Amino acid sequence: MTNLHPVVARVTDRIIERSKDSRARYLDMIARETDRHSDRSFLSCSNLAHGFAASGEDKATIAGNKAVNLGIVTAYNDMLSAHQPYGRYPEQMKLFAREVGATAQVAGGVPAMCDGVTQGFDGMELSLFSRDVIALSTGVALSHAMFDGMALLGICDKIVPGLVIGALRFGHLPAIFVPSGPMPTGISNKEKQKVRQLYAEGKVGREELLASESASYHSPGTCTFYGTANSNQMMMEMMGLHMPNAAFVPPNTPLRTALTRSATHRLAAMTRKGEDYRPMAKVVDEKAIVNAIAGLLATGGSTNHAIHLPAMARAGGILIDWQDFDELSGVVPLITRAYPNGSGDVNHFHAAGGMAWVIRELLDSGLAHRDILTVAEGGMSAYADEPVMVDGELGWTPAPAVSGDDTMLRPVSNPFLPDGGMRLVDGNLGRGTFKTSAVDAERWTIEAPCRVFDDQEGVAKAFKAGELDKDVIVVVRFQGPRANGMPELHKLTPPLGVLQDRGHKVALVTDGRMSGASGKVPAAIHVTPEAFAGGPLAYLRDGDIVRLSAEDGTISTTADLSGREPAPTPPPAMGTGRELFAMFRINASSAEHGGSSMLEVAGL
Repeated sequence: MTNLHPVVARVTDRIIERSKDSRARYLDMIARETDRHSDRSFLSCSNLAHGFAASGEDKATIAGNKAVNLGIVTAYNDMLSAHQPYGRYPEQMKLFAREVGATAQVAGGVPAMCDGVTQGFDGMELSLFSRDVIALSTGVALSHAMFDGMALLGICDKIVPGLVIGALRFGHLPAIFVPSGPMPTGISNKEKQKVRQLYAEGKVGREELLASESASYHSPGTCTFYGTANSNQMMMEMMGLHMPNAAFVPPNTPLRTALTRSATHRLAAMTRKGEDYRPMAKVVDEKAIVNAIAGLLATGGSTNHAIHLPAMARAGGILIDWQDFDELSGVVPLITRAYPNGSGDVNHFHAAGGMAWVIRELLDSGLAHRDILTVAEGGMSAYADEPVMVDGELGWTPAPAVSGDDTMLRPVSNPFLPDGGMRLVDGNLGRGTFKTSAVDAERWTIEAPCRVFDDQEGVAKAFKAGELDKDVIVVVRFQGPRANGMPELHKLTPPLGVLQDRGHKVALVTDGRMSGASGKVPAAIHVTPEAFAGGPLAYLRDGDIVRLSAEDGTISTTADLSGREPAPTPPPAMGTGRELFAMFRINASSAEHGGSSMLEVAGL
């Protein structure tokens, strides 16, 4: 068996040591919950009767308290293409549960917003904190203590992290995530990107742009670019919370239905009443979190997980920081190029070998932990196999020995890049994240005068006026968790891409987010401390020389900021429900600690 890479071992050991006290407190709580909520027998007859009153043919089984009862927490809505297939999952899963003598109930629903719909508009300021709302909603759903296991139905950006955070507080129960898969491939990503830039330059109109976008996002299923939603699915594989290689099987296919059936059966077997008790608290440990980081780096996944993974880990008493990401990035090579880091989408990635290929490569190279508890009986090694249908039955077969497309998947011995492409940048302007995997190496260091803005709209106006047609570092501040909920700033991508294509040296520095769709323009994102909290970005002025370098890991200015007054903070936004989220903004932690008010106030 391959030995673990010494850097992976060192980082893991450091996380274990750093988390010793908080992890012990978490596991003590889980032990108490296990004793208190071992089954439904502690509920009074009145409590229990309320819990199964509407359960039809399952009433007698639930009342008897001998059979497994699974709680389904669903993020279904039919506006999100990724979640639309979930509409019929509970009905199906109840039938699958009965096949093994179990029952299933919908414990509750969680909200699921789409960043693609709110992108660049007021609703986007609710996005990050929707993760905390989802975690709270998960807690409410599971608070009835009616369940022996958790089936978690969610895919997209904040939904999976929120479900993980909420479910970990019920970690005495086993959990399994049940995906629904990506939509079929639409128009080429290159064509989509071209039309977006033409629109930014005013060369095509809204009608042409909408036609292009509709040809890309066109049917039920997850968006096919490798952004945060699909990075979520990758992480669930790397942490052993899916049935093996379930992430990217298309919706509404026999294989997808078979995987959902298998997940239901497996969850029933993992309960205390089953044959193989595997509580979520034991599955999600320090090694599983390191595996998630390794997968993120190897696949060039979403930078949003530099925020989400610390928050998810904290919910399980595990403490990680951006130094851990940076050190792992130094040894985990980039072996995947999926759009926006390559030309093919997740369907092409899956066809070329997908997660089974990636996991086998990482395990065989000692870059991920093989010895973790997973929902699969075969442990992490089982995730190097692909699901297949043989004579109408679900089975698994080893990943292909050779990549099906070496422009998309390569072995660790011949990677696209020798590192994982997620660098920590640190200096007198703060700490931030630089995703190098999508940026040409000659642009990894940019030094230029800066233009400072307090919102995306200011950048758009300056671009249209020709004020940015030069070498420039665009600084967009007051976009952090405490300022306005840390919206993604994708309106910046087309104009900055145009400036770069014109031959200018361009970079972005922001305390906001750019997420999994981060493009080809060099950017320091998630800069902390944020401007709203008095961070250095609040003191920058137009024309200050700023240097951003992924090569030496620095973000700095030559300007003397010490004698300046900070820029005035913008007033709190009103409308679109943003004022209701003030309580989340006031106490939010830094981006590096997960950008969560809920976890901060709870002392986790």
